[in-house]
Amino acid sequence: MAELVLALDFPDSDSALAMAERVKGRLTWVKVGLELYTATGPGIITALTEMGFKVFVDLKFMDIPNTVRGAVRSAVVAGADMVNVHACGGRRMLMAAREGLSDGAQITGRSPLLFAVTVLTSMDETDLALPEGVTVADVALGYARLAADCGLDGVVCSGHEAAAIKDACGADFMCLTPGIRLAAAGDDQRRVMTPAQAVAAGSDFLVAGRPITDADSPAEATAVFLEQMASVVL
Repeated sequence: MAELVLALDFPDSDSALAMAERVKGRLTWVKVGLELYTATGPGIITALTEMGFKVFVDLKFMDIPNTVRGAVRSAVVAGADMVNVHACGGRRMLMAAREGLSDGAQITGRSPLLFAVTVLTSMDETDLALPEGVTVADVALGYARLAADCGLDGVVCSGHEAAAIKDACGADFMCLTPGIRLAAAGDDQRRVMTPAQAVAAGSDFLVAGRPITDADSPAEATAVFLEQMASVVL
């Protein structure tokens, strides 16, 4: 069963925690991204875990292997249940990220999920200088194969790529899909899907932010997302 992750894209901890309180008990996962983490530091992870949430720390690490190893270890120690890195960092960096996960697990006794970002869902072919005949889906699939080969748990990808990635990397290789929308939206996301479409395509985690956090009733909006996800018969 696919799970919904709420993106807490807020500039301060008070706003993020207030939103978390409004959806508490309705979903399991929340996401802490660059904006919130930069404003608050790792304390926000502790606060959310104490509320009973699992936390996806969405910082998309990419640097030299040793730096990424340390960053992943620190995220695990801070309480992350899921961490991601950029697949374009390459094989040695991805292996170092796995080592950082193991380092953190030895300290905490916990083993979070480790995902690699393929191509951001805000991007399409016009954003990438791709050779003629090469598509964003081709690039995403190549990165997914690399991540699977390096032993990661899955990738961050558009729902449009999930089925092909599952076919190539195995049904147990997970796909986390951002850019989930109930309908077309005029924002910065490009390769989007509805909740039902993403589940049908094979996505294991669906990330949604503004369609829920900007709603008059975030709790009711969350319920709509979950209903659409549950409506899919696989």
